[in-house]
Amino acid sequence: MTLILFNKPYDVLSQFTDRGSPTTRATLSDFIDVPGVYPAGRLDRDSEGLLLLTDDGRLQARIADPKFKLPKTYWVQVEGVPDDAALTALRDGVTLKDGPTRPAGVARLDAPAIWPRTPPIRYRASIPDTWIALTISEGRNRQVRRMTAAVGHPTLRLIRWRIGDWTLGDLSPGAWRRA
Repeated sequence: MTLILFNKPYDVLSQFTDRGSPTTRATLSDFIDVPGVYPAGRLDRDSEGLLLLTDDGRLQARIADPKFKLPKTYWVQVEGVPDDAALTALRDGVTLKDGPTRPAGVARLDAPAIWPRTPPIRYRASIPDTWIALTISEGRNRQVRRMTAAVGHPTLRLIRWRIGDWTLGDLSPGAWRRA
């Protein structure tokens, strides 16, 4: 069994090919040349961080399928400074257009010592930003972004730090290692 931990850079697709696009976009094949592995789940093009790839179908399903409730922790830079009510709402679960989310783990973070994003996020001098750690056990489309927006704090930058027991550790963007 092969399991790869990959630090997906911003603006890279979580797939090996880019079919149907009039322009060529970066994909996993630009970084990983290991035959027979496939991503276990996905990470949006505008998100960064930990992506697991494996050649084991059972493991891929256990990681990706929400019914297994594998916790995923994200470092999220949000616009503004979430107050206790906003954090409590995230902890309790927020109602999105597709229904309520499960309760989440959430905590304020000091700005993590991480790589710069290319391109950088938009900064607005009149509006501060805050980092939070958000742990969810489901994986709806753009869920973290929709959750932070629902409590009044749009996401500026999103980095997946942990999936289950696997963490990004010291992997730099575009780097990978076998678990």
